[in-house]
Amino acid sequence: MSAASITAPTPPWRRYLALTKPRILPMVIVTALPIFGLAAAGAPPLASSLGVLLGIVLVAAAANTLNMYVERDRDALMERTRRRPLPAAELAPRAALLFGLALSVGGTAVLWLTGGGLAAALGVASILFYVFVYTIWLKPRSVYNAVIGGAAGAAAPLIADAAVNGSVGLPGLLLFAIVFFWQPPHVWAIALYRRDDYAAAGIPMLPAVVGPERTRRRMVVYTVGLVVVTLLPGVLGLLGPLYLAAAAALGAWFLWRCVSLVRERSDAAARAVFRTSLVYLALLYASMLADLVLH
Repeated sequence: MSAASITAPTPPWRRYLALTKPRILPMVIVTALPIFGLAAAGAPPLASSLGVLLGIVLVAAAANTLNMYVERDRDALMERTRRRPLPAAELAPRAALLFGLALSVGGTAVLWLTGGGLAAALGVASILFYVFVYTIWLKPRSVYNAVIGGAAGAAAPLIADAAVNGSVGLPGLLLFAIVFFWQPPHVWAIALYRRDDYAAAGIPMLPAVVGPERTRRRMVVYTVGLVVVTLLPGVLGLLGPLYLAAAAALGAWFLWRCVSLVRERSDAAARAVFRTSLVYLALLYASMLADLVLH
C-alpha cells in the first residue's frame, strides 16, 4: 500500500466541530449583527455584544448537532451527507447527543447571562423547534418542510433583538422575515439537483411531489416576496438609501437567476441559483452593516 493511499484519521475535535455544521454558523452571526446597530438605545458594550453572539452561535451549533444525531440513519442514505461523522461511524451517537446537550446548556446560559431571560428562552425555543418540529416531525412528512422549518434558521435576529432591546420589535421581525423568505428558494435549488439523494432517504421535497417545473415557479414567487421584505427596512426608515439601493439591485439579480432557472430547466441552473443565494444573502447583510456604519 502506498503512502498516498493511507488517509490520516480525522482528529476528534474536528469530528465534533463537523457536527455543528460550521459552514452555516458564520451566516448565523451575519444575520444577527445588524440588530446591534439598530438597537433603540444605541449599540451595547462590546463585551456584552460578543457574549450574545457567542450564545447565539452555541445554540445554533447545538441545534445542528442534535439534528445530525436524529438524522444519522437518513444521512447514511444520501450521497452528500453519508460522510458526516455519525453515518461514517467516526463518532458514537451517544457522544454526539451529549455534545449537543452540552452546547444547548452552555448556549442558553451564555444568553441568559449576557442577554436576559427572553433571549435565553428564544434560544431554547429555536433548538426545540429545529429538532422536534422540523427534523423529527416536518422533514420526513411534509413537502413544506423547507418553508416552515425556515423559522428555525431565521431565529438569530429575534434572539439578538431580545438581548439588545429586551423585546422583539420591528428590526428583529424584519430580519427574521428576510431569512425566512430566503430559505425556500435556497433549499429547493438544492432539492432540484439533489432530488435522487432526497428520494433515497425518503424525504418528501417539493420537486419530487409537485414536480420540478412547479418548484421552479414557486421559487420565483418566494423570491418576489423576499425582495419585497428586503426593501422594507429602507422604506420604513430603519436603514438608509445605501442599503435600499443595494437591496433593490441584489434582489433583481437573485430574481433574474430564479427566472432563468424556469427557462433553462437544468441542474446546472439550479446549482447557479444555490450559489447565488449564498452570495446574495452575504452581500445583503454586508450592505446593512455598511449602511449602519456610514449612516
